[in-house]
Amino acid sequence: MPVKKDSIIILGQEIKKGESREISFDVANLHTTSSVDVPVLIERSKNPGPTVLFTAGIHGDEVNGIEIVRQIVATGLNKPKCGTVICIPVINIFGFINLKREFPDGRDLNRVFPGSDDGSLASRVAHKLINEVVPYVDYIVDFHTGGANRFNAPQIRIVKDNPVLDTLATAFDAPFVLYSKNLNKSFRNTCYKLEKPHLLFEGGKSYHLDDAITAIAINGVKRLLAHLGMLRAPFKAPKSKQKCVFITESRWQRANHSGMFKSSIDINARVKKGQVIGEITDPYGKLNYAVKAEYSGYIINVNHSPVVYQGDALFHLSTKLKK
Repeated sequence: MPVKKDSIIILGQEIKKGESREISFDVANLHTTSSVDVPVLIERSKNPGPTVLFTAGIHGDEVNGIEIVRQIVATGLNKPKCGTVICIPVINIFGFINLKREFPDGRDLNRVFPGSDDGSLASRVAHKLINEVVPYVDYIVDFHTGGANRFNAPQIRIVKDNPVLDTLATAFDAPFVLYSKNLNKSFRNTCYKLEKPHLLFEGGKSYHLDDAITAIAINGVKRLLAHLGMLRAPFKAPKSKQKCVFITESRWQRANHSGMFKSSIDINARVKKGQVIGEITDPYGKLNYAVKAEYSGYIINVNHSPVVYQGDALFHLSTKLKK
């Protein structure tokens, strides 16, 4: 049930109904002793309602997710008709400063949850988020991108057989919903164990801003807030341009040869088994290998790297859809 308290305590700060606050998520200084302030932006309506947390930047190189949350704030979409919206645009500020996926200690923040108060730097950040923010929220949307030059189609990732998550994902109405298992020690898995409904949005790739991906995410946020009764009058929840496809099973197609790679198919496209979807060549003009789809389905990830090695993931294809 939604939290309906007159005041909530976020990171030790009391925020009352109707208040607009920016508080600092501070864990450690830089090695230069300079302070690092991670803004946490909180907007509370005077009207009771649920609390939604929007996060990004768990991986410091996934800048498109950061841009999505930035736009939520910049457009005022974070000011709800009722309830509370909390935005943390950059959780891994240390990685963002250096455009690195990991923390300075080399750890992937999304593999150390729920963390500990006396562990590594990444573990301490995870512990603080889980213990001082998450207990006061009802729903979480975490924005990510593909990594290692892999471009993700806009998609929501949830586990199977969870009616609440199905309803929220349907409301968000991204082009795809991919049923995938929760990874051990991930933010999503920890929220699941705490019974906090969590939507993981994937779209685009690291080190890259994509206007189309951002627009799809922002429209999804509007639809979700409208579903929760939180969307203010200045905004409209647009209808999705295509019917959301629920993917129950998917497979990676990998390179059979090393060489220079170029995709010839658009992301989101539906392909048939045996269809040519790319080519691998060599620098000397001797190899020209046609990459053919090993499965029929939707293309939900494409490798944008110009050079691949045998065994590298080239495409992620849906293999079974929810009926």
